[in-house]
Order: sequence, then structure tokens, then C-alpha cells
Amino acid sequence: MSPIQPRVAVLAFPGISLFHLSVPDLLFGEDWSRLGLPRLHYQVCAEQPGLLPTANGLPVQVAHDLAVLAEADLIIIPSWGDPAIPASPVLVDALQQAAQRGARMVGLCLGAFVLGDAGLLDGRDVTTHWGWCAQLAGRFPQARVHADVLYLDDGAVMTSAGTVAAIDGCLHLLRQQQGVQAANRVARRLVMPPQRQGGQAQYIEQPVPVRAGDERIAATLDWARERLDHPLEVDQLAARALMSRRTFQRRFVDATGQTVQQWLAQERVRVACQLLEGGDWPVERVAQAVGFATALSLRQHFQRHLGITPAAWRKLYRPVSLRDGG
Repeated sequence: MSPIQPRVAVLAFPGISLFHLSVPDLLFGEDWSRLGLPRLHYQVCAEQPGLLPTANGLPVQVAHDLAVLAEADLIIIPSWGDPAIPASPVLVDALQQAAQRGARMVGLCLGAFVLGDAGLLDGRDVTTHWGWCAQLAGRFPQARVHADVLYLDDGAVMTSAGTVAAIDGCLHLLRQQQGVQAANRVARRLVMPPQRQGGQAQYIEQPVPVRAGDERIAATLDWARERLDHPLEVDQLAARALMSRRTFQRRFVDATGQTVQQWLAQERVRVACQLLEGGDWPVERVAQAVGFATALSLRQHFQRHLGITPAAWRKLYRPVSLRDGG
């Protein structure tokens, strides 16, 4: 006798992206019986079912209302239209009741904000798209927000980073439900690795900007960026900013959200990424060019900040025209 399969419910809303809606559908709504997986009980619902407009101009027909959440074992919020607009009291109540009876909650990308509105992120390790992590942390201060991961599983609640990272998160759920081999077969059919290296930190193009009103700090950071290959000490930077060491350190953290040492390491890794992508320098020379004492130090910081090695970064992001002399 086959085990009872979980009931999966996905929330749609007016203006949803078709891509975001298609991710859970592909992983949980698709018939993967040809790969030896059971067909799951899968339903898409909305507060007001019917023909919903999407962000892509192609409307979708949704047959079910929020009543399906009362019976679902796994509830997926695939995104959210505007994180500044909180979920409705009706949706919040439905999610809270489902959570109380033990349903597992999943917030993909901006869907984490909806779970936060329902009070389901408090005391948990969570993530969302890196561009909205600061907003998520500010809105739900009881949650522990991480900006450098593809997804985070905190037991009853799982959240993922933006867009394609939702696939990583759903594969993780499928791996838990159906086993490693089954999830690997699905990943292979989707032409993607079962588990990607690294986290979303590697996709953040620029560091968080310095807050307005910190002109001296900003000018000092610009000065330091031009000298990353030199030893840079706190006292040196404080003198450049015309501040005492103590004042500079306090103002620096207020302006950037990081200590001086954390910021310098992040900047050096960022520039190293650019050098690895655009040239043929060996890792040792790249390390020296950005101010790391050794190639080992560069590798350690890459793993800490990006969860990947410098060599793997070069392989992933080096333009095709530069590979193998092509």
C-alpha cells in the first residue's frame, strides 16, 4: 500500500509572475510518474478565485478559494506583488489556522513577507530576495534574516531567495518528501544540479550603499576602494575621515551595517570576483592585487562570503569568449 501523499496548496494573487507560479507547479504539480514519483494532490487557490491577471499579461484561471488551505499539508506562497502591502486579514487568519494545525509553510522570494504578516517568521532563520532582505528584517525584527543563502529550512517554515532560487528550495522540499534519488532524477530532467554551490551573496552586484548624511564615511570608503592592495588599518581610515578611532568605528557600523574588517573583506572579495571573471591571473596574483596576504586567505574568504572557491567562481562566471583562449 502506497503512503499517503501530502496535499500541496499554492497561493495565487492578482499580478503574480507566471514564472513564480510555475516553479511549485513544475516541482509538485507536474506528473513525474514516468520518473517513478507519485502524483501529488496539488491545488492552486486565491482569495477570489476566477480569472486572475498576471504580471506577464496572460491571465490564469484559478478554481479554488482559501478553503483549500484548511486541508493542505504544504502551503506555498510563491511570491508577493508588493512587500509594502501587507497580506489581508482573511489570508493571515487562514495561514495562522493552517500553521496551528501543523501545516508546513513555504515563502518563496517575496512570499516570506506574507508569512511574516501572519506572524510565522518570529524567532526563525529566514531569507528572501537579497534586494529586500533589509526591508524584511526591518519589518519583522523578531526574525533572523540571512541575505547570503539560496533557501533556509527552519522546520515548520521554509523560505527561499529570489526567482530561480525558488527551484532550489522546492527541490529541497521534494528531496525531503520523496528521497534523494527521486529529487535527483527530477533535477536531472530539469537540467540543473540537485544542489547548487554557494548562495545568493554571489549574485549581489554592489554592496549595500552608505546611508545619506555620511559623506565623510563615503569619501573614506571610496579612498579605501582605490587602495585595497595596501594594508588598511582602522586608525588610518579614521584619520582619513577626520574622526577618532572610536567615533569612526561607531559611525562606520551605523553607515554600512558592518565593521571595518567585514567591509574590507567584502570589498576585496568583490574586486577579486571581477579579476577572476575578466583575466587570466592565477589565484595567487589575484589575492595580492586585492590585499589578501595569500591565496589561501582569498580562498577562505571566498568560502565564507560566497560559499564557493575562486576557481569555481571563474568557471561559472568567466565569459565564454575568454574561456580556453576562445
